[in-house]
Amino acid sequence: MTGPAASAPGRGSAGPAEGSAPGQAEGRAPGQGEGRARGQGEGRAPGQGEDPAAPWLAVIDMQCVFGDADSAWFAPRFAEIVSPVRALVDAFRPRVTFTRFIAPQAPAGAWKLYYDLWPFALQPSGARIYDLADEFAGEPGPTLDATTFSKWNPELSALVSPSGRLVLAGVSTDCCVLSTAVAAADAGVAVQVVADACAGVTDESHAQALGILRLYAPLIEVVSLADVLGQ
Repeated sequence: MTGPAASAPGRGSAGPAEGSAPGQAEGRAPGQGEGRARGQGEGRAPGQGEDPAAPWLAVIDMQCVFGDADSAWFAPRFAEIVSPVRALVDAFRPRVTFTRFIAPQAPAGAWKLYYDLWPFALQPSGARIYDLADEFAGEPGPTLDATTFSKWNPELSALVSPSGRLVLAGVSTDCCVLSTAVAAADAGVAVQVVADACAGVTDESHAQALGILRLYAPLIEVVSLADVLGQ
């Protein structure tokens, strides 16, 4: 997701840099931290019959609001990221969580200013704009809703073993992906950001975000799709 700028919330221009995936820029304004797991597989925890230390994939905010060309938050290269994200989902299933950015019922604090800029986004969580993109609508894994840029909350942390690894893909590199990666790293979880399965508001901001994330090594590692699929 992205923060408000002259263009749509944090997303805007163009996509991926450094081989990263397309730019999508999520621009939803998160609210104040509500986060709830919904749907399919909410009770699934790492472990049951599997290696609890196995990596867990979080697909960040691959939603209609960022993929619809008529949306104020349209990410022009959204479609380009679908294929690498799909490859990751197929490789990690069932250890996959899809996240959704949704608007809070009543924005508080600075979020009021954010939603003053983007009033169209003040829609219920069940609105079409907040659905997962059609390419991922049928996925059976759990879906995590949050009104914040970071998706690292108790629901997601419960799925990732302290000795495991969180793998991130989605949009946008320079907002929700970065925010989630840093929060998870602060909690002591090893994080991998798949550069070519993420996209930023622009190629430049995508590359800048990856550069910032590399400063968090060894807690955060920036990797390629080939790196992850070869593990």
